Amino acid sequence: MTVTPTVTKEKAGQTIKQHYPNYKIIVLNDDFNTFPHVIECLMKYIPGMDGDRARELTDQIHYEGQALVWVGPQEQAELYHQQLKRAGLTMAPLEQA
Repeated sequence: MTVTPTVTKEKAGQTIKQHYPNYKIIVLNDDFNTFPHVIECLMKYIPGMDGDRARELTDQIHYEGQALVWVGPQEQAELYHQQLKRAGLTMAPLEQA
């Protein structure tokens, strides 16, 4: 996973650190993507994803209807979500973690 950036705000002479919210990438099951295609997409577009983890997530997508495949900062989440969607995977909308 990634480290969450922080925002520093000043309030009446005090510094308050707040974390940016993380976002979840969820892949949904469908009737047209094959196991090898989903595994390949997860390994290609999700940083640090290895074959074993991609297979576990693909099984979860198939048997449970969805899987949380990545959590992190919004900008990266938007990029990975868009890449997986363009590759043909069925995606849930991005949501805050």
